[in-house]
Amino acid sequence: MTKSYSCVFLFLFPSFLAAHFGVGATPLLGGKTLKIGIPFKTDFKEFVDVKLNSTNQAIQKQVKGYSIDVFFAAVSYLEGQYSGVKISYEFEAFVNKERKFNGTYEELLQRIPSGKYDAVVGDVTIVANRSTYVDFTLPYAESSVRMLIQVRHNRHLDMWIFLRPFSWDLWLSIILFCVFIGFALLFMERNANKDTGTEETPGEKKFTGPSILWLPIAQAVLPESESVAKKCSRFVLLVWLALAFILVQSYTANLSSILTLDQIKPSYPTIDSLIRDQENVGYRHGSFINNLLIDRLHFDESRLRNFSKMEDYREALRKGTRNGGIGAMFDELPYIKVFLKRYGSKYMMAGRTYPNSGFGFAFPLGSHLTSYFSSAILHVIESSTMDMIEEKYFGVNYDDLQDQYDQISSETSSLTTQSFAGLFIITGSLIILALLVSESYIWKRLVMVAKTFSKKYLFLSSRKVNPSMDGSTNERDAGSTNEENNHQESLPRSPSLSVAV
Repeated sequence: MTKSYSCVFLFLFPSFLAAHFGVGATPLLGGKTLKIGIPFKTDFKEFVDVKLNSTNQAIQKQVKGYSIDVFFAAVSYLEGQYSGVKISYEFEAFVNKERKFNGTYEELLQRIPSGKYDAVVGDVTIVANRSTYVDFTLPYAESSVRMLIQVRHNRHLDMWIFLRPFSWDLWLSIILFCVFIGFALLFMERNANKDTGTEETPGEKKFTGPSILWLPIAQAVLPESESVAKKCSRFVLLVWLALAFILVQSYTANLSSILTLDQIKPSYPTIDSLIRDQENVGYRHGSFINNLLIDRLHFDESRLRNFSKMEDYREALRKGTRNGGIGAMFDELPYIKVFLKRYGSKYMMAGRTYPNSGFGFAFPLGSHLTSYFSSAILHVIESSTMDMIEEKYFGVNYDDLQDQYDQISSETSSLTTQSFAGLFIITGSLIILALLVSESYIWKRLVMVAKTFSKKYLFLSSRKVNPSMDGSTNERDAGSTNEENNHQESLPRSPSLSVAV
């Protein structure tokens, strides 16, 4: 029993000291100053902004930016959480003699296992192959790769835009419906007189073949009540005018929507079209996106261009591939948001999203500082401190930019036959009903023929059932006929009567 209490005491004692006295909280900081490498950026200084002295060393008091402020907030949390602990550090910019970024982010991270840096702080993306030689904290910023394009309107190049409000199947349905209505009118008006409305002689027709399609269209444009004589025909035209009115209004509304949306919605390329058309594409210098474009998206390496400044992005997109520029720019979402915030609505995000783990701080493999800073980052993210940092560098609408540009990229679809299926069914049913009412005499004749046929069928059936009655009746009829003939022969013939006959 004493041994078990001793084990519990030994397990809880370091945590008790760490929570109340700071003992054992960060044992590697016993008087050591962390040497932290940071990227030197000529643009996108919202993330890391470094001022160098004459010997290309970072001026400690003039290092700032989004990533740096998150690091400061994490250090402040750790120093407050573990009383008596002071985290000492100094920044060193990763630059060459020409005061330029000395290589790539991979080369910057390689300085950690070589022992030149104790950590790397900045806009460093957490990627799988990088985690093989450094440890990353939990991400402090979400990230993903998107395609950045210039807004290009090509409405004036589309000579068939007037067909876009309706899909091809709806256009075909309208044509077939016009032919159906034309045949219905031709059938109902085949014996009607154009002027008086009376029945015409057989073979005289009001409509000809070409008028089958022309009459419904003419009535939709310039309706005339005198164009048909029968009431059922006028009813069909009334139903057709109601259908045509709805179709015209829907066409006008959808065409207006397409023309309005086209003012802000460009026709943007896809990955397949960029590869097929052999377009040049760009990426940010020193980032991992180069590998993504080659290995995952299968772009030709000769078509890749790297840029360091946002101004270079804009100029390359403006030129296009034909003029030595690029057709699209691939970059991480935080950088694209900064770009869009600076240059406005002439550019937009498009295409698929390729997610990654986000931005994090890097430490040596197995360093327990990783867990401490991960815990600190979680507390910073959950507090209002992160909101203030994001507002400071990206503005209030930092999180709304994605939704804004995704809404712009939506496309108005064409109306299909399915959209008017119910209307076509109702209209067709009413026209068929008008045909039945208009040709009622045909159905009366059919009924009379059916009644006659049924009587004859019943009479023949009764004869088959009683053949004796049929024979006696025939003999009686024959006898009466002979008697009448004999009676007529016995009568005296008058000359005048025979002449009259």
